[in-house]
Amino acid sequence: MKEKINSLDNKTVKEIDLDKNIFGIDIKDEIIHRMVRYQLAKRRSGNHKTKGISEISGTTKKPFKQKGTGSARQGSKRSPQMRGGAVIFGPQVRSHSHKLPKRIKKLALKMVLSKKFKDGKLKILSELKISKPKTSLFKNKLSNLKIDSALFIDHTELDKNFFIASKNVPKIDVLPLVGINVYDILKREYLIFSEKAVSGIHERLGK
Repeated sequence: MKEKINSLDNKTVKEIDLDKNIFGIDIKDEIIHRMVRYQLAKRRSGNHKTKGISEISGTTKKPFKQKGTGSARQGSKRSPQMRGGAVIFGPQVRSHSHKLPKRIKKLALKMVLSKKFKDGKLKILSELKISKPKTSLFKNKLSNLKIDSALFIDHTELDKNFFIASKNVPKIDVLPLVGINVYDILKREYLIFSEKAVSGIHERLGK
């Protein structure tokens, strides 16, 4: 599988071979869906909470006598039926994360990479570097590439100028290869690799 490598000025530099076992596999939406659910569940803080009867502040005295008031018998003002009382079976602090097999995680990543390649939304650039940390300069490069929503993936270390210049641009994300994930790929229209990042993804997923 051949793919062009362009410069940031959108000029073709050379071609690269892509591994068809990474960028050319069949796409199954249910696998991708499972991975997105897994990622979003891990992001949830899980700090929602209501108070049980033992946590409500208030007297332990019986509100009124057992008989003769014409009202239903009551044992505590902290009971759930009382105003300001406890909540029964309310949410408690917990983790929403769940387990997902490693092979499913790896397969889902391959599938979104294949999807971007199949849809023509995958681009490879020779390097992700600019001379100055200027947003205007970065926007000019985006204009050359004819994109306005993209996830840029570089190898191990991000170019400082490139990263700083991209921070103020909407719908643009920049990540090192170690941070590549299914949700962030799907969130943006284009997926853009540096040449070194492609070599890294071949090493990581080609095993």
